[in-house]
Amino acid sequence: MNETDVELFNDSIERCSCRPEFLNRFYTLFLASSDTVARKFEHTDLRAQARMLKTSLYMMMSATYESERVVHLERLARRHSRSDLDIKPELYDLWLDRLVQAVKEFDPMFDIETETAWRRVLQPGIEFMKSRY
Repeated sequence: MNETDVELFNDSIERCSCRPEFLNRFYTLFLASSDTVARKFEHTDLRAQARMLKTSLYMMMSATYESERVVHLERLARRHSRSDLDIKPELYDLWLDRLVQAVKEFDPMFDIETETAWRRVLQPGIEFMKSRY
């Protein structure tokens, strides 16, 4: 990840976030992608979940720069670990693919560089989450 990736990611998420249905679309795609995922979200308030996701995306982007953000990721990783929500590591790859799919639908400036930026920016956080499973 480099500064250009962070800028592309930030600009893209701002464009997507202008449309409130962006994260709803992501969750529609994600829940439809796997019975396991759908079961994990059976009793989840998806509106609240979407608000938390937006915050987490920014936290993941800045986690490498600010130590207090790492604390947020550590808490998130503990919550998603096998001892709590039991979110298996392979689900994070599916999560990222569906998120990028939603970005592609909602970001009018989406291109291969934007996709690469999303993947590079979020990958360290995803690897962190997987390592704490």
